[in-house]
Amino acid sequence: MGRPSRRARTLLMTVGVLAVLAMLFVMFAGFWTDWLWYRSVQYSSVFTKTLWTKVGMFAVFGLLMSAAVGLNIWIAHRLRPPLSAMSLEQQSLDRYRMSIAPYKKWVLLGVTALVGLIAGASAAGQWRTWLLWVNSVPFGKTDPQFGEDISFYAFDLPWYRFLLSFGFAAVVLSLLAAALVHYLYGGLRVTTPGARATAQATGHLSVLLGFFVSLKAVAYWLDRYGLAVKSGDFKATDNWTGLKFVDANAYLPAKTILFCIAIICALLFFATIWRRTWQLPVIGFGLMVLSAILIGGLYPAIVQKFQVQPNEQAKETPYIKKNIKATREAYDIDDSQVKDYSGTSKAGKEQLRAAADDTASLRLLDPNVVSPTFQQKQQVRGYYQFPAVLDVDRYKNKDGREQDTVVGLREINTDGIPEKNWINEHFKYTHGYGMVAAKGTTVDKDGAPAFTEQDLPPKGDKGKYEGRVYYGEKTNQYSIVGGPQKELDYADDSGEKTYTYKGNSGVNLSNPVNRAAYAVNFNEPQILYSGAIGEGSRILYNRTPKERVEAVAPWLTIDGDPYPAVVNGRIKWIIDAYTTSDNYPYSSRTTLGDTTEDSLTDGQRAVLARQNRVNYIRNSVKATVDAYSGQVEMYQWDKKDPVLKTWMKAFPDTIKPKSAIGNDLMDHLRYPQDLFKVQRELLTRYHVKSPSQFYSGSERWQIPDDPTRKGNAVPPYYLSLQMPDEKKQTFSLTTTFNPNKRETLGAFMAIDADPRSSGYGKIKMLRLPSNTTVSGPSQVQSKFNSDPAIAESLNLLKRGDSEIEYGNLLTVPLEGGLLYVEPVYVRGAGTNYPRMRKVLVTYGERIAFEDTLGEALDKVFDSEGAPSEETDPGEQPEEPPASGDASVREALNNVQEAYDAGQDALEKGDWKAYGKAQEDLKEAIREAQDAEEAAKKE
Repeated sequence: MGRPSRRARTLLMTVGVLAVLAMLFVMFAGFWTDWLWYRSVQYSSVFTKTLWTKVGMFAVFGLLMSAAVGLNIWIAHRLRPPLSAMSLEQQSLDRYRMSIAPYKKWVLLGVTALVGLIAGASAAGQWRTWLLWVNSVPFGKTDPQFGEDISFYAFDLPWYRFLLSFGFAAVVLSLLAAALVHYLYGGLRVTTPGARATAQATGHLSVLLGFFVSLKAVAYWLDRYGLAVKSGDFKATDNWTGLKFVDANAYLPAKTILFCIAIICALLFFATIWRRTWQLPVIGFGLMVLSAILIGGLYPAIVQKFQVQPNEQAKETPYIKKNIKATREAYDIDDSQVKDYSGTSKAGKEQLRAAADDTASLRLLDPNVVSPTFQQKQQVRGYYQFPAVLDVDRYKNKDGREQDTVVGLREINTDGIPEKNWINEHFKYTHGYGMVAAKGTTVDKDGAPAFTEQDLPPKGDKGKYEGRVYYGEKTNQYSIVGGPQKELDYADDSGEKTYTYKGNSGVNLSNPVNRAAYAVNFNEPQILYSGAIGEGSRILYNRTPKERVEAVAPWLTIDGDPYPAVVNGRIKWIIDAYTTSDNYPYSSRTTLGDTTEDSLTDGQRAVLARQNRVNYIRNSVKATVDAYSGQVEMYQWDKKDPVLKTWMKAFPDTIKPKSAIGNDLMDHLRYPQDLFKVQRELLTRYHVKSPSQFYSGSERWQIPDDPTRKGNAVPPYYLSLQMPDEKKQTFSLTTTFNPNKRETLGAFMAIDADPRSSGYGKIKMLRLPSNTTVSGPSQVQSKFNSDPAIAESLNLLKRGDSEIEYGNLLTVPLEGGLLYVEPVYVRGAGTNYPRMRKVLVTYGERIAFEDTLGEALDKVFDSEGAPSEETDPGEQPEEPPASGDASVREALNNVQEAYDAGQDALEKGDWKAYGKAQEDLKEAIREAQDAEEAAKKE
């Protein structure tokens, strides 16, 4: 085609320059927007400290790797032999030497730069390891094997292992590069007769091999300590961590011997500088490999086979004891109490009935079921939404008494916007509005929540507060607020109310550079030129509470369930955060993602931990995110946690002291669910302190499956509860256990979840006798479902295409026995939300299925069925007479007729007739329910 013209060359050069500038601006936009965001939340120190740490690690280790490889390439080139007597092998390499000769310096720079970039990028990813090491704080506890402070394993050992791996990489790359240069210039020969290597090449490569073997000696020495945090299989547990008998008596001495052998072997390699022969170091290296096989592999296998297996329990008992102690300390379950509990009661009916009212505030409003009811009754507009699982909190009622409350925020739902476009999605529909709250222990006469805070604008017992929700769990896209474009605040009968954001959250877009950066970052060019952006416009993003706390504290693991509370006239998201480690000696590891799954998470609320496998965890930080301003505040909750103290040294002034938590906020803090789930999983095995019981597994428990939602573990429940040794109710988290591979009840567990209580975080477990058959949750649910009278009543409720939904099956220890309470919801035909219609209660062998909790308790503890010493536990209660007279049948026929009429109208497209049929259906259902109640009274 010929040489391009001057104009074409100029055009190509211009295009190339513009492409490079565009790439640089894209890189700059990502960096600049991150800096602006951290500055907007007033955590710029986290950004800069993290950035400079990464840059420093990149530079230092990148330069070290480049220097190591480059120096050895230069040395190998300097030690090249004269090329006067060329062999055939060297003649064939001559063209390669000639081709790179003019570019030797550039090749050297290119190779060293490449390895430096790779090593630097890998080292930058270890910024957490460096900060933990350089800021480490002692635990004040030592491991039982070596007597080292726990901080050595948690902070020092990971850093030493990183340095060791970096050293291995540097030596291996230097060895390969030096060997290649020696071969290229004749220092090493493969096919030529005679000496295979010159004296210079032999000395150079021997030194490098000596460094490699020296590093192997260091590795053997660190492996000794690594045994204390090594995971492995063991009969007593699937996640054993720490030394066992074979480790302490075979592997540990083997590592020490191999360390000594490696030192001798390294000295032999270094001696080659003077001896100029590889005979002795090769022999030494071979002996080291053979020793590693015999001493490090075969000998431990012999010890395991002939010393441990014949009497494993006796041999392993000291190590099991160490593992139990360390695991209980690492998961903060060392002060948990286990008490025997009979599971049966000798109390009289009056005492039991009175105790049922005083022992627990039995929550009938299930936060896992009633979200559709909140949605139906309090959504107000289609562009609002509630979370699928609501939250349980505590608020004071009109009498000043604290009551369990189910709460949810009315967040924005962009999928429900009537007309979707860029302006509506990002400028107009920007925020939700208001908290909705309902009593946890009661419902209204229609079975719907008894709301204590509702409607728009909000009204109820929360008083005046800033109800606009710009930051929430469902708010996952950016909004641009505060500028010329008005936002929709809320709508009422008089029309839409508009609003302009007055907070200082987000990043100001008045700067054209900022606008261009965000246009690139969000891939939205309209941000650059839209007239809807002007003076005062601010862009809000990273709007979920979890991602905001994760961003400002990347060293924390965030709980999967943030919850809202009205605090000092503001809606605050409260987030529990954890410090974790996977290097606590002798403490067994667990996988957070698996441990925190239950029947409600479905993979959505499980902890997605940065360190997924851990063997140490503390709820060390309580954080809040303001729903209006997005302001993040973090408070030191665990003052003793050395991991948090270490991070606070690394990032000073980011965590506020515990004393800064105000009284209003303290009222709404609670013990976190995810930590509780981790602890209960460990307590299935580690509730026992006896090594023999731990080894045999005879006392092992399991977490029962949720009987109402098949396929996963039952979730823990928040409940105000009075344990048998307590004098008053305490806000608690509760769960149950089954004996291993059985469905009966093995134990009941509760933890004090009230931060104002002196017993906060105290775990109490009631252990049922192993020779009794107290029903577990699955058996209780099966008992409910198989009762003929209950089954008939449920069939009546299901008429007219209604659906039955079971609420939380609550378990309460009561006067020596166990009380089970379960609300039953009906999702009626013509409605799409559940209403509580019945309450199932059982105590011992007595079952009640009534309209209210009071009626069910009265029936269970009536004079005919009150449990006593003489009560036969196998005796079945007398079945109540079945209801269903002519009036009930007639009402049910009306329900069916109205339903059929509605379906016919729907098929014909007659919407007027369909609407009338739905009204008739509602009326018929109401009449059927009234008829059923009248039949019962008869």
